Amino acid sequence: MQKIRVLIIDDSAFMRRAIKQMVETDQDIEVVGVARDGIEGVDMALSLTPDVVTMDIEMPRMNGLEAIEHIMDRSPRPILVVSSLTTEGAKATFEALDKGAADYISKNLTNSAFDMMKIQTELIGKLKALSRKRNALFGIGAARRPASVKTAPLPPAPQSRRIFATQKIAFVAIGASTGGPKAIQEVLMNLPGELTTPFLIAIHMPKAFTWAFAERLNDFSKIPVREAQNGEPVKSSQILLTPGGMQTRIRRKGLSDFYIEINDNPANSVYKPSVDIAMLSVAECYPGRSMGVVLTGMGHDGLEGVRAIRQKGGKSIAQSEETCTVYGMPKAIVDAGLADKVVALDRIAGEIINMI
Repeated sequence: MQKIRVLIIDDSAFMRRAIKQMVETDQDIEVVGVARDGIEGVDMALSLTPDVVTMDIEMPRMNGLEAIEHIMDRSPRPILVVSSLTTEGAKATFEALDKGAADYISKNLTNSAFDMMKIQTELIGKLKALSRKRNALFGIGAARRPASVKTAPLPPAPQSRRIFATQKIAFVAIGASTGGPKAIQEVLMNLPGELTTPFLIAIHMPKAFTWAFAERLNDFSKIPVREAQNGEPVKSSQILLTPGGMQTRIRRKGLSDFYIEINDNPANSVYKPSVDIAMLSVAECYPGRSMGVVLTGMGHDGLEGVRAIRQKGGKSIAQSEETCTVYGMPKAIVDAGLADKVVALDRIAGEIINMI
């Protein structure tokens, strides 16, 4: 089996060494080059043609944003941004995604062996996932990855034969992980402003990023978007984003009122926020009147949440493999037979509207 060839671009000698040591613990990955700034990194990307590039943002001579533009224009390939956990780092990361980067990983190295292991596992997992999708999403010779990948209509999943005419969806929960920022943005851009059904979005994202991401989504969405706050009531015509580093649930108050509960329970959860935890609460509060939408991401977070939504008579949509950055979370839904519809990313907003 051919190894995954990785190029590291970072102006910090410590970070270059740390990333190299982490990825080379996996026998399927080899580091083919290490660059100290954007100029050197672009030259190496063109000459070495790596499978995946890790990219720092703040660098001398040429920063990461400029380097991403050069690479994506001249030799497109998956780029994983290594981002600092600050508001400025979050904004720069989202700008990098706009310029063609595939995903990001947080630069939060600590002295904790457990935290280091989590970062290493995430880094290796994302490098492998992006490498597997490089031909489909970053074909050599392509000028730039399109914002929306067009695919032929997919046949409906067997469950789509259910009759929805008498069902009214009162709440939509969306979950995503790797590749999620771009996917969520595209879905929200295509939702009409007159849609009144409330939404809750859970994406695997650090605490410093979710506030900035909600602001960014609000700029693109016709429906107001903001980060959820503990104790606030659930209202129509709004989209709430679950805060990073915590768990968000919908709770009932009285017969017909609902509110947001945000806490650190369980403290040992692998994902904060967890798509499952958010969707399980939605299924409980809106039995038969909720929808779970699972977008691109590694792993299977969201599977139990969608299962609960479906068991209580709700609906579900999974993003198609062809348009996922990583076909992990949606695949778990499809393999379990829980997807009412499996559709391309650019059709998901339309399916949500149709199923509501």
